[in-house]
Amino acid sequence: MSLSNIDYSVLQVLPHLDSGGLVNGAVEISRTLSNNNLGSYITTSGGRRLHEVTRFGTEVIIAPVHSKNPVTIYRNISKIKKIIKNNNIDIIHARSRSPAWSSQYAAKKMKIPFITTFHGTYGIENMIKKKYNGAMINADKIIAISNFIAGHIKREYKVIKEKIVVIPRGVDLSIFDSARVREQRLIDISNKFDLKEENYTILLPARMTRWKGHNLLIEAVKKLKRNDIICLFVGDVQTKKQYVKELESKIKKMGLTNNFRFLGAQHDMPAIFKLADVVISASTKPEAFGRVVAESLAMGRPTISVNHGGGAEIIRDKMTGWLFKSGNVNDLCKKISMALDLNKDQRLILSEKCIQNIRENYDIKFMCDRTLKLYSELVKESKNYL
Repeated sequence: MSLSNIDYSVLQVLPHLDSGGLVNGAVEISRTLSNNNLGSYITTSGGRRLHEVTRFGTEVIIAPVHSKNPVTIYRNISKIKKIIKNNNIDIIHARSRSPAWSSQYAAKKMKIPFITTFHGTYGIENMIKKKYNGAMINADKIIAISNFIAGHIKREYKVIKEKIVVIPRGVDLSIFDSARVREQRLIDISNKFDLKEENYTILLPARMTRWKGHNLLIEAVKKLKRNDIICLFVGDVQTKKQYVKELESKIKKMGLTNNFRFLGAQHDMPAIFKLADVVISASTKPEAFGRVVAESLAMGRPTISVNHGGGAEIIRDKMTGWLFKSGNVNDLCKKISMALDLNKDQRLILSEKCIQNIRENYDIKFMCDRTLKLYSELVKESKNYL
Protein backbone atom coordinates (compact mmCIF):
# COMPACT_ATOMS: atom_id res chain seq x y z
CA MET A 1 0.00 0.00 0.00
CA SER A 2 1.33 3.45 -0.92
CA LEU A 3 1.80 6.48 1.31
CA SER A 4 -1.49 7.84 -0.08
CA ASN A 5 -3.42 4.84 1.35
CA ILE A 6 -4.60 3.82 -2.12
CA ASP A 7 -2.85 2.06 -4.95
CA TYR A 8 -2.90 3.56 -8.43
CA SER A 9 -1.01 3.55 -11.72
CA VAL A 10 0.24 6.63 -13.55
CA LEU A 11 0.98 7.03 -17.25
CA GLN A 12 3.34 9.91 -18.05
CA VAL A 13 3.40 10.95 -21.70
CA LEU A 14 6.30 12.99 -23.05
CA PRO A 15 7.99 13.45 -26.46
CA HIS A 16 11.36 11.88 -25.57
CA LEU A 17 13.58 10.70 -22.74
CA ASP A 18 16.77 12.55 -23.65
CA SER A 19 17.46 15.70 -21.64
CA GLY A 20 15.80 18.81 -20.28
CA GLY A 21 13.53 19.85 -17.46
CA LEU A 22 10.48 17.87 -18.51
CA VAL A 23 12.57 14.70 -18.82
CA ASN A 24 14.20 15.22 -15.42
CA GLY A 25 10.78 15.70 -13.85
CA ALA A 26 9.37 12.57 -15.48
CA VAL A 27 12.35 10.47 -14.40
CA GLU A 28 12.15 11.61 -10.77
CA ILE A 29 8.39 11.03 -10.59
CA SER A 30 8.86 7.56 -12.09
CA ARG A 31 11.46 6.76 -9.46
CA THR A 32 9.20 7.98 -6.65
CA LEU A 33 6.19 6.05 -7.94
CA SER A 34 8.26 2.86 -8.05
CA ASN A 35 9.70 3.50 -4.57
CA ASN A 36 6.12 3.78 -3.27
CA ASN A 37 5.05 0.55 -4.99
CA LEU A 38 2.76 2.44 -7.36
CA GLY A 39 2.32 1.68 -11.04
CA SER A 40 4.73 3.72 -13.16
CA TYR A 41 4.37 3.85 -16.94
CA ILE A 42 5.84 6.16 -19.57
CA THR A 43 4.83 6.56 -23.20
CA THR A 44 7.50 8.28 -25.28
CA SER A 45 9.29 8.09 -28.63
CA GLY A 46 12.49 6.87 -26.92
CA GLY A 47 15.69 8.50 -25.70
CA ARG A 48 18.98 7.88 -23.93
CA ARG A 49 17.43 7.84 -20.43
CA LEU A 50 14.99 5.07 -21.31
CA HIS A 51 17.11 2.36 -19.65
CA GLU A 52 17.47 4.51 -16.55
CA VAL A 53 13.73 4.52 -15.84
CA THR A 54 13.29 0.84 -16.66
CA ARG A 55 15.99 -0.05 -14.12
CA PHE A 56 13.84 1.12 -11.24
CA GLY A 57 10.67 -0.53 -12.46
CA THR A 58 8.95 1.84 -14.87
CA GLU A 59 7.43 0.24 -17.94
CA VAL A 60 8.11 2.23 -21.11
CA ILE A 61 5.80 1.95 -24.13
CA ILE A 62 7.25 3.41 -27.33
CA ALA A 63 4.90 5.49 -29.50
CA PRO A 64 5.39 8.51 -31.84
CA VAL A 65 4.03 10.98 -29.27
CA HIS A 66 6.74 13.49 -30.24
CA SER A 67 5.08 14.11 -33.60
CA LYS A 68 3.21 17.34 -34.33
CA ASN A 69 1.58 15.80 -37.40
CA PRO A 70 -2.21 16.01 -36.86
CA VAL A 71 -2.74 12.55 -38.36
CA THR A 72 -0.17 11.01 -36.01
CA ILE A 73 -1.63 12.87 -33.03
CA TYR A 74 -5.06 11.48 -33.92
CA ARG A 75 -3.72 7.94 -34.29
CA ASN A 76 -1.95 8.23 -30.94
CA ILE A 77 -5.33 8.58 -29.21
CA SER A 78 -6.20 4.94 -29.84
CA LYS A 79 -2.66 3.86 -28.88
CA ILE A 80 -2.90 5.65 -25.54
CA LYS A 81 -6.42 4.32 -24.91
CA LYS A 82 -5.07 0.81 -25.41
CA ILE A 83 -2.21 1.47 -22.99
CA ILE A 84 -4.67 2.77 -20.39
CA LYS A 85 -6.90 -0.28 -20.76
CA ASN A 86 -4.14 -2.91 -20.84
CA ASN A 87 -2.32 -1.53 -17.80
CA ASN A 88 -5.24 -0.34 -15.67
CA ILE A 89 -3.99 3.24 -15.72
CA ASP A 90 -5.74 5.49 -13.18
CA ILE A 91 -4.34 8.89 -14.19
CA ILE A 92 -2.51 10.31 -17.20
CA HIS A 93 0.09 13.08 -16.97
CA ALA A 94 1.17 14.88 -20.18
CA ARG A 95 4.34 16.98 -20.11
CA SER A 96 4.29 18.58 -23.56
CA ARG A 97 1.82 19.91 -26.09
CA SER A 98 1.66 17.28 -28.84
CA PRO A 99 1.36 14.41 -26.32
CA ALA A 100 -1.27 16.44 -24.46
CA TRP A 101 -3.54 16.55 -27.52
CA SER A 102 -3.67 12.77 -27.79
CA SER A 103 -3.72 12.22 -24.03
CA GLN A 104 -6.64 14.50 -23.27
CA TYR A 105 -8.96 12.68 -25.68
CA ALA A 106 -7.76 9.26 -24.53
CA ALA A 107 -8.32 10.22 -20.88
CA LYS A 108 -11.79 11.54 -21.65
CA LYS A 109 -12.78 8.37 -23.51
CA MET A 110 -11.45 6.15 -20.72
CA LYS A 111 -12.91 8.40 -17.99
CA ILE A 112 -9.73 8.89 -15.99
CA PRO A 113 -8.16 12.12 -14.64
CA PHE A 114 -5.84 14.07 -16.94
CA ILE A 115 -3.19 16.53 -15.78
CA THR A 116 -0.46 18.51 -17.51
CA THR A 117 2.74 20.24 -16.47
CA PHE A 118 3.54 23.64 -17.98
CA HIS A 119 7.34 23.54 -18.35
CA GLY A 120 7.55 26.86 -20.21
CA THR A 121 5.59 29.79 -21.61
CA TYR A 122 5.49 28.31 -25.12
CA GLY A 123 4.92 30.54 -28.15
CA ILE A 124 1.82 32.73 -28.15
CA GLU A 125 2.71 35.01 -31.08
CA ASN A 126 -0.45 34.13 -32.99
CA MET A 127 -3.81 32.42 -32.52
CA ILE A 128 -2.65 29.20 -34.21
CA LYS A 129 0.15 28.69 -31.69
CA LYS A 130 -2.10 29.65 -28.81
CA LYS A 131 -4.69 27.14 -30.00
CA TYR A 132 -1.99 24.46 -30.21
CA ASN A 133 -0.98 25.26 -26.63
CA GLY A 134 -4.60 24.82 -25.58
CA ALA A 135 -4.18 21.08 -25.01
CA MET A 136 -2.14 21.94 -21.92
CA ILE A 137 -5.10 23.87 -20.51
CA ASN A 138 -7.77 21.23 -21.10
CA ALA A 139 -6.82 19.25 -18.02
CA ASP A 140 -8.35 18.50 -14.64
CA LYS A 141 -5.32 20.12 -13.02
CA ILE A 142 -2.39 22.07 -14.45
CA ILE A 143 0.97 21.95 -12.71
CA ALA A 144 2.95 25.20 -13.00
CA ILE A 145 6.67 24.89 -12.24
CA SER A 146 6.85 28.40 -10.76
CA ASN A 147 4.62 31.27 -9.69
CA PHE A 148 5.78 33.06 -12.84
CA ILE A 149 4.37 30.24 -15.00
CA ALA A 150 1.16 30.16 -12.94
CA GLY A 151 0.70 33.88 -13.58
CA HIS A 152 1.36 33.37 -17.29
CA ILE A 153 -1.29 30.63 -17.50
CA LYS A 154 -3.91 32.74 -15.70
CA ARG A 155 -3.12 35.85 -17.72
CA GLU A 156 -2.80 34.38 -21.23
CA TYR A 157 -5.35 31.57 -21.07
CA LYS A 158 -7.86 32.97 -18.54
CA VAL A 159 -7.60 29.85 -16.39
CA ILE A 160 -9.09 30.05 -12.89
CA LYS A 161 -6.49 29.81 -10.13
CA GLU A 162 -8.21 26.77 -8.55
CA LYS A 163 -7.25 24.70 -11.58
CA ILE A 164 -3.54 25.52 -11.26
CA VAL A 165 -1.20 23.84 -8.79
CA VAL A 166 2.25 25.40 -8.32
CA ILE A 167 4.86 22.67 -7.82
CA PRO A 168 8.37 24.08 -8.35
CA ARG A 169 11.01 21.89 -9.86
CA GLY A 170 13.51 20.59 -7.35
CA VAL A 171 17.24 20.11 -6.92
CA ASP A 172 18.74 16.69 -6.28
CA LEU A 173 20.61 17.44 -3.06
CA SER A 174 22.43 14.13 -3.20
CA ILE A 175 24.22 15.49 -6.29
CA PHE A 176 24.34 19.25 -5.71
CA ASP A 177 26.03 19.09 -2.31
CA SER A 178 29.30 20.95 -1.87
CA ALA A 179 30.48 18.55 0.83
CA ARG A 180 30.36 15.64 -1.63
CA VAL A 181 32.64 17.25 -4.22
CA ARG A 182 36.11 15.85 -3.68
CA GLU A 183 39.18 18.03 -4.07
CA GLN A 184 40.55 15.97 -6.97
CA ARG A 185 37.51 16.82 -9.11
CA LEU A 186 38.24 20.52 -8.62
CA ILE A 187 41.93 20.05 -9.39
CA ASP A 188 41.19 18.12 -12.59
CA ILE A 189 38.83 20.81 -13.94
CA SER A 190 41.16 23.66 -12.92
CA ASN A 191 44.08 22.03 -14.72
CA LYS A 192 42.03 21.19 -17.80
CA PHE A 193 40.82 24.77 -18.30
CA ASP A 194 43.83 26.62 -16.86
CA LEU A 195 41.97 28.20 -13.93
CA LYS A 196 44.34 30.04 -11.60
CA GLU A 197 43.66 30.45 -7.88
CA GLU A 198 44.59 34.14 -8.00
CA ASN A 199 41.74 34.89 -10.43
CA TYR A 200 38.04 35.28 -9.68
CA THR A 201 35.90 32.79 -11.59
CA ILE A 202 32.52 33.89 -12.94
CA LEU A 203 30.30 31.12 -14.26
CA LEU A 204 27.45 31.42 -16.76
CA PRO A 205 26.03 27.93 -17.39
CA ALA A 206 23.44 28.00 -20.16
CA ARG A 207 22.62 26.77 -23.64
CA MET A 208 24.57 28.65 -26.29
CA THR A 209 21.62 30.66 -27.52
CA ARG A 210 21.17 34.43 -27.79
CA TRP A 211 18.61 34.98 -25.07
CA LYS A 212 20.75 33.38 -22.35
CA GLY A 213 22.68 36.61 -21.79
CA HIS A 214 26.23 35.82 -22.93
CA ASN A 215 26.55 39.18 -24.69
CA LEU A 216 25.43 41.00 -21.57
CA LEU A 217 28.15 39.40 -19.45
CA ILE A 218 30.81 40.20 -22.05
CA GLU A 219 29.77 43.86 -21.96
CA ALA A 220 29.74 43.83 -18.15
CA VAL A 221 33.27 42.43 -17.94
CA LYS A 222 34.46 45.13 -20.35
CA LYS A 223 32.93 47.82 -18.12
CA LEU A 224 34.42 46.32 -14.95
CA LYS A 225 37.96 46.78 -16.33
CA ARG A 226 39.42 44.04 -14.13
CA ASN A 227 42.22 41.72 -15.20
CA ASP A 228 41.59 39.22 -12.38
CA ILE A 229 38.32 37.82 -13.78
CA ILE A 230 37.90 34.59 -15.73
CA CYS A 231 34.42 33.95 -17.16
CA LEU A 232 33.34 30.42 -17.98
CA PHE A 233 30.64 29.79 -20.58
CA VAL A 234 29.36 26.25 -20.04
CA GLY A 235 27.08 24.88 -22.75
CA ASP A 236 27.23 22.78 -25.91
CA VAL A 237 29.25 24.75 -28.47
CA GLN A 238 28.86 22.18 -31.26
CA THR A 239 25.19 22.85 -32.00
CA LYS A 240 25.54 26.66 -32.10
CA LYS A 241 28.85 27.17 -33.89
CA GLN A 242 27.88 30.41 -35.63
CA TYR A 243 26.69 32.02 -32.40
CA VAL A 244 29.87 30.93 -30.61
CA LYS A 245 31.97 32.47 -33.40
CA GLU A 246 30.09 35.75 -32.97
CA LEU A 247 30.78 35.73 -29.23
CA GLU A 248 34.45 34.88 -29.77
CA SER A 249 34.75 37.72 -32.28
CA LYS A 250 33.16 40.17 -29.84
CA ILE A 251 35.43 39.03 -27.01
CA LYS A 252 38.52 39.47 -29.21
CA LYS A 253 37.38 42.88 -30.46
CA MET A 254 36.92 44.07 -26.87
CA GLY A 255 40.36 42.79 -25.86
CA LEU A 256 38.95 40.22 -23.44
CA THR A 257 40.40 37.01 -24.88
CA ASN A 258 42.23 36.21 -21.63
CA ASN A 259 39.05 36.72 -19.60
CA PHE A 260 36.84 34.09 -21.21
CA ARG A 261 36.79 30.31 -21.59
CA PHE A 262 34.29 28.25 -23.60
CA LEU A 263 34.08 24.95 -21.72
CA GLY A 264 31.46 23.28 -23.90
CA ALA A 265 28.99 20.83 -22.36
CA GLN A 266 30.16 19.55 -18.97
CA HIS A 267 28.93 16.60 -16.93
CA ASP A 268 30.41 17.44 -13.52
CA MET A 269 28.38 20.57 -12.85
CA PRO A 270 28.59 20.33 -9.03
CA ALA A 271 32.39 20.63 -9.24
CA ILE A 272 32.19 23.49 -11.74
CA PHE A 273 29.72 25.34 -9.50
CA LYS A 274 32.04 24.86 -6.53
CA LEU A 275 34.94 26.39 -8.47
CA ALA A 276 32.93 29.54 -9.22
CA ASP A 277 33.26 32.68 -7.12
CA VAL A 278 30.09 34.03 -8.73
CA VAL A 279 27.35 32.32 -10.76
CA ILE A 280 25.21 34.35 -13.14
CA SER A 281 21.83 33.77 -14.79
CA ALA A 282 21.38 36.62 -17.28
CA SER A 283 18.59 35.46 -19.59
CA THR A 284 16.91 38.24 -21.54
CA LYS A 285 13.65 36.24 -21.61
CA PRO A 286 12.08 35.04 -18.35
CA GLU A 287 13.12 31.54 -17.30
CA ALA A 288 10.23 29.23 -16.49
CA PHE A 289 11.90 27.98 -13.32
CA GLY A 290 15.56 28.95 -12.95
CA ARG A 291 17.40 25.65 -12.61
CA VAL A 292 20.84 27.26 -12.73
CA VAL A 293 19.92 29.57 -9.86
CA ALA A 294 18.55 26.72 -7.74
CA GLU A 295 21.54 24.44 -8.33
CA SER A 296 24.02 27.25 -7.71
CA LEU A 297 22.37 28.17 -4.41
CA ALA A 298 22.27 24.50 -3.40
CA MET A 299 26.06 24.53 -3.82
CA GLY A 300 26.27 27.66 -1.65
CA ARG A 301 27.62 29.92 -4.40
CA PRO A 302 27.15 33.71 -4.58
CA THR A 303 24.51 33.95 -7.30
CA ILE A 304 23.21 36.80 -9.45
CA SER A 305 19.98 36.49 -11.41
CA VAL A 306 18.01 38.74 -13.72
CA ASN A 307 14.94 40.14 -11.93
CA HIS A 308 12.29 38.32 -13.95
CA GLY A 309 10.97 34.78 -14.37
CA GLY A 310 11.35 31.81 -12.09
CA GLY A 311 14.92 32.57 -11.05
CA ALA A 312 13.82 35.79 -9.38
CA GLU A 313 11.50 33.75 -7.12
CA ILE A 314 14.31 31.54 -5.86
CA ILE A 315 16.78 34.25 -4.85
CA ARG A 316 15.99 36.43 -1.86
CA ASP A 317 17.54 39.68 -3.04
CA LYS A 318 20.53 40.80 -0.94
CA MET A 319 19.96 37.83 1.41
CA THR A 320 20.75 34.72 -0.64
CA GLY A 321 22.02 36.47 -3.76
CA TRP A 322 21.36 39.48 -5.96
CA LEU A 323 18.84 40.44 -8.61
CA PHE A 324 19.77 42.83 -11.42
CA LYS A 325 17.55 44.76 -13.80
CA SER A 326 16.90 42.90 -17.03
CA GLY A 327 19.27 43.98 -19.80
CA ASN A 328 20.98 46.57 -17.58
CA VAL A 329 24.76 46.19 -17.92
CA ASN A 330 25.52 48.80 -15.26
CA ASP A 331 23.33 47.07 -12.70
CA LEU A 332 24.90 43.71 -13.52
CA CYS A 333 28.36 45.25 -13.04
CA LYS A 334 27.29 46.63 -9.67
CA LYS A 335 26.03 43.24 -8.47
CA ILE A 336 29.16 41.42 -9.72
CA SER A 337 31.33 43.88 -7.79
CA MET A 338 29.25 43.35 -4.64
CA ALA A 339 29.66 39.58 -4.94
CA LEU A 340 33.41 39.77 -5.58
CA ASP A 341 33.93 42.16 -2.66
CA LEU A 342 32.60 39.71 -0.06
CA ASN A 343 35.17 38.71 2.53
CA LYS A 344 35.62 35.11 3.69
CA ASP A 345 33.19 35.39 6.63
CA GLN A 346 30.53 37.10 4.51
CA ARG A 347 30.83 34.38 1.86
CA LEU A 348 30.41 31.69 4.51
CA ILE A 349 27.28 33.31 5.97
CA LEU A 350 25.81 33.79 2.48
CA SER A 351 26.61 30.19 1.57
CA GLU A 352 24.79 28.84 4.63
CA LYS A 353 21.71 30.94 3.85
CA CYS A 354 21.71 29.80 0.20
CA ILE A 355 21.89 26.13 1.09
CA GLN A 356 19.22 26.47 3.78
CA ASN A 357 16.85 28.21 1.34
CA ILE A 358 17.13 25.37 -1.20
CA ARG A 359 16.91 22.59 1.38
CA GLU A 360 13.76 24.12 2.87
CA ASN A 361 12.00 25.01 -0.38
CA TYR A 362 13.47 23.30 -3.45
CA ASP A 363 14.55 19.80 -2.45
CA ILE A 364 13.48 17.48 -5.29
CA LYS A 365 11.73 15.33 -2.68
CA PHE A 366 9.19 18.14 -2.18
CA MET A 367 8.39 18.19 -5.91
CA CYS A 368 7.84 14.44 -5.95
CA ASP A 369 5.77 14.33 -2.76
CA ARG A 370 3.51 17.17 -3.91
CA THR A 371 2.99 15.57 -7.30
CA LEU A 372 2.06 12.21 -5.78
CA LYS A 373 -0.31 13.98 -3.39
CA LEU A 374 -2.04 15.55 -6.41
CA TYR A 375 -2.24 12.17 -8.17
CA SER A 376 -3.79 10.63 -5.07
CA GLU A 377 -6.40 13.38 -4.68
CA LEU A 378 -7.51 13.13 -8.31
CA VAL A 379 -7.67 9.34 -8.28
CA LYS A 380 -9.71 9.39 -5.06
CA GLU A 381 -12.13 11.88 -6.60
CA SER A 382 -12.50 9.85 -9.78
CA LYS A 383 -13.16 6.66 -7.82
CA ASN A 384 -15.46 8.41 -5.31
CA TYR A 385 -13.21 7.51 -2.37
CA LEU A 386 -13.73 10.90 -0.71
